[in-house]
Amino acid sequence: MDIIQAIILGVIQGLTEFLPVSSSAHLVFITDILGLQQNVAFDTLLHLGTLVAVVGYFWRDIVKIITSFISSIMDIFSGKFKEGLKEKPFKKLTWLLVVGTIPAGLMGILLQKQFEALFNSVIYVGFFLIITGLLLWGAERVKPGEKDVEDISFKNALVIGIAQGIAIAPGISRSGATISAGLFSGLNRELAARFSFLLSIPAILGAVLVQAKDITSFDVSTGVLIAGFLSALIFGYLAIKLLLKIIKERTLMIFAYYCWIVGIAVIIISLVHP
Repeated sequence: MDIIQAIILGVIQGLTEFLPVSSSAHLVFITDILGLQQNVAFDTLLHLGTLVAVVGYFWRDIVKIITSFISSIMDIFSGKFKEGLKEKPFKKLTWLLVVGTIPAGLMGILLQKQFEALFNSVIYVGFFLIITGLLLWGAERVKPGEKDVEDISFKNALVIGIAQGIAIAPGISRSGATISAGLFSGLNRELAARFSFLLSIPAILGAVLVQAKDITSFDVSTGVLIAGFLSALIFGYLAIKLLLKIIKERTLMIFAYYCWIVGIAVIIISLVHP
């Protein structure tokens, strides 16, 4: 792998991790096109780049979430836990994120082999991309929600968390699934995207930790590693900013059309050239 290839993979990872088009699907395609083999160490570094991007973008929220979590734990011992959730939106948001993180963690542990088997066939990737498009299409047709943090139920958070767990399948976009689930649950558009991005932090961190244990050595140069990391970080940050702007001012249908076109093309190509 050379620096140009590393930059290309970093750009793809950064953009597709947060835009609702499935990063796993695109990395499968691009790696195959470039004639590269999967490199666990490099994949981990790309995920780390996108993790730094989302943490960097939402660092103020993250600081509030951490302090709210600590304060909420103290509320448990003082018997004011429920009151704290009602009075402080960030305390409630913290626990909503905890609940939303559980399904993906359990599904990743219990169904890891089943999800990994799906990567063996590109047809599955195409099929799941079409499903991602359908999710986005459906989410754009529900009545616009008005729920803010105070109005989100823990059931809503669980549903969004389940959507994130299902997105482990290649071709199901994590951001597409969670934002759609948020919109289906009645969240306002900006909060649906914000909640999705914040929920991605433990998910990406978990992926980094899982991959890290399989690393034996870095068999690419330092320059390649830095190029991939920085491109994933920069374009991940830009993707977050872009999607937040789009979801507030425009429609997600452009991503639905994209997923349908790519998904159908992948299926056709796979059938013609198995």
